Amino acid sequence: MKVSLKWLSDYVEVPQDIKEFCDRLDLTGTGVEGVERTGDVFDGVVVGHVLTCVDHPDSDHMHVTTVDVGAEEPVQIVCGAPNIAAGIKVPVATIGAVLPGDFKIKKSKLRGVTSCGMCCSQRELGMGNEHDGIWVLPDDAPTGQPIADYLKMSDTVLDLEITPNRPDCLSMVGMAREVGAMYQEPYTSPLAEMAGKLELNKDAAALDSEVSVSIADETRCSRYTARVIRGCKVGPSPDWMVERLAAIGQRSINNIVDVTNYILFLFGQPLHAFDLDKLKNAEGKANIVVRAAEEGEKLTTLDGEERVLTSDMTVIATPDQGAVALAGVMGGLATEVTEETTDVLLETATFEAGRTSRTSRNLGLISESSMRYERGVDDHGIEERSAAAAALIAAVSGGTVSYAEGNENGIIDVWPVKSEEFHLQFRIDRFNGMMGAQIPREFIVDILGRLGCKVEDGEAENVLEVTAPTFRPDLPREIDLYEEVLRLYGMDRIEPTLPGGRGRFGVRTEAQRTLDVVNDTMRASGLNETMTYSFADPHELEQLRMSTEGMGVPVELLNPLNAEQSVMRQSIIPGLMRSVAYNQSRGVHNVQLYETGVVFFGAEGHKKPKERQRLAAVMAGGMGDDAWNRKTVAFDFFDGKGVIENLIRELAIPKPRFKALSAEEAPHLQPGRAAQVLSGGTVLGWVGEIHPMAAEAFEAQAPIVAFELDLDALIKAARPARDYVDVPVFPAVTMDVAFVVDEEVTHEKLSRCISSAGGKLLASAQLFDVYRDEKRVGAGKKSMAYALEYRAADRTLTTEEVDKQHARLIKKVCGATGAEVRG
Repeated sequence: MKVSLKWLSDYVEVPQDIKEFCDRLDLTGTGVEGVERTGDVFDGVVVGHVLTCVDHPDSDHMHVTTVDVGAEEPVQIVCGAPNIAAGIKVPVATIGAVLPGDFKIKKSKLRGVTSCGMCCSQRELGMGNEHDGIWVLPDDAPTGQPIADYLKMSDTVLDLEITPNRPDCLSMVGMAREVGAMYQEPYTSPLAEMAGKLELNKDAAALDSEVSVSIADETRCSRYTARVIRGCKVGPSPDWMVERLAAIGQRSINNIVDVTNYILFLFGQPLHAFDLDKLKNAEGKANIVVRAAEEGEKLTTLDGEERVLTSDMTVIATPDQGAVALAGVMGGLATEVTEETTDVLLETATFEAGRTSRTSRNLGLISESSMRYERGVDDHGIEERSAAAAALIAAVSGGTVSYAEGNENGIIDVWPVKSEEFHLQFRIDRFNGMMGAQIPREFIVDILGRLGCKVEDGEAENVLEVTAPTFRPDLPREIDLYEEVLRLYGMDRIEPTLPGGRGRFGVRTEAQRTLDVVNDTMRASGLNETMTYSFADPHELEQLRMSTEGMGVPVELLNPLNAEQSVMRQSIIPGLMRSVAYNQSRGVHNVQLYETGVVFFGAEGHKKPKERQRLAAVMAGGMGDDAWNRKTVAFDFFDGKGVIENLIRELAIPKPRFKALSAEEAPHLQPGRAAQVLSGGTVLGWVGEIHPMAAEAFEAQAPIVAFELDLDALIKAARPARDYVDVPVFPAVTMDVAFVVDEEVTHEKLSRCISSAGGKLLASAQLFDVYRDEKRVGAGKKSMAYALEYRAADRTLTTEEVDKQHARLIKKVCGATGAEVRG
């Protein structure tokens, strides 16, 4: 939410030190995402005085003017506006100015005549929709003065991150209350004054003679009010309103719509204005019904898009026209306020938060109204906010507000479900004991009062009776009151202490220590830790071509943020693939990322899903950039395998091996470049190169090496204590042997046979050559050469011993694999 400090200062004293103010907001739970000086956008735009104006020699609609902009000499500007004339004052964008839309003003020629600037309309400055001519300023506007200073638009705007539990802060008055509590300063609300200006027209027809309201489902809408303003003239809004809306990034539309936006940002109350005549039936009455949308019902919203609705959505409808607005999200095009509108029906209501959230996200319609409704709009005080809006509409449009026979406030008010205040106790001694500080009673009472709570002395000593207001639905428990007092007192003021207790000390668990080793090894291998969303696209495994066998059913979210994040992830790899694509699209081609996190597997008939810890990584590009003396080698399967081997070594995992995976077993990986990682008979995970079609589905560039390991299985298999082995003191005997085997025989199978046949004397076996030649080796055959090392721990081996063991090894390997020894 954007907050204009100039606007906010009307209701509370704002600190002069903006940095200190922003830091204090951060500490009290309101994040500051940005600070903007609004006048900066009009740098180079000044008040100009048109000295002369003559017709362009080569155009029937353009004029050549000389304009005094406060410089040493007047400038020549070619202008096509019909209302340009000598003697008037206008906004002038000088050379170098950048107007909204990133439109830079340059010296140019228009039909052969030099133009050194531009006379601006309101729309060109982003100050409104007026574009019929240039913006004519009053005669007393000072020539050469920056337009931001003249219009008093120099302002500081904070972009604040309001947490979902604080709907009361989504308004200027709410923020004024918050700032007043932060600095223990008084704040004022203009609500009573604005609502007090409402005058009802008793001479016109009563409101309830032309309008009726009914709520078909009270769980969808707890309160709905309607009010009518007649005789409105739709047109531009007053400058002060345009200025305030522009400061927080809102474009002026017309006086009626601008008032609804102004009240929304001022009090946090969304409103909607209907053209009353477009709601009426043949008998001249508007019968409004708040109901569930019919499955497949269609509505064209204000943005011109036709929406297909579902029964989960709530609509404002009439019996004759059907749906005319999406409740809490957006109005319908058929009943919008236009220049021809004279009578306005003003809706002020509150709708169910969860349903509004699902509707806006499923339709991709996130609006300022829906953002507030999905967090909760207070149903109390609606009549005052409606009165303030109606009085303001009448003032800016020249209309009159109708009275109602059944309601002295001049509204039709249907209120089937009233929210209740929370009545709580605040035990001061318990609070101070939990906080570890002695916060004075007077401070507690003052802060709770400033936040809108009613505070009275309780029957017991040091106990307060507190009534939380309905606009603070986040305060249902005593502990919530503690949090409010503490955050405004300042957690930084609490002296940190260790928990009491004799003989107690904290230690890291074995799993935590193992996880530290995992992280250290990943970083040492050149990978950077990242974190991706646990929410996932239900189709992402299909995009990755990954088999879902054994994964159960996806865990669906009841209230997803959007359709692309509607289930819990079953693999970390898709999120990492999106990170690779994001980096590659921005010119970062060497990407090495890893993540440790949870994946989720659901099962039919079970309420809770299973959760497993996973370690996943992706490697794209190469290790470093090209240099003058070498070219970067792209990552391949063996780089990913090497990282896992580093990890296996550091964790001392016993009996590690890699088993080749077929294309059917791992369709998401390149055939021949995929392997299963095992420890004995326990499957730890997989490693391989992502299939090019899977990479393309994520808009990433292959080759990409990836692996995903079961972190729980890794931790369980890890050996925290290693067996000590003496440094060898007796020499080794090395011998080479080359086996000719069928192409189907893998190194993994051959090395296991060699290790098994070598007995206690075989210290190591390293593959150092693979050779293929149809003439020398044979078709469908390959030669695999190994360097064998024989050693005894207690003696020097004799030639006879080694030859005997070597012959036994060759015989067993050949018998088990069908190999032949190559001469």
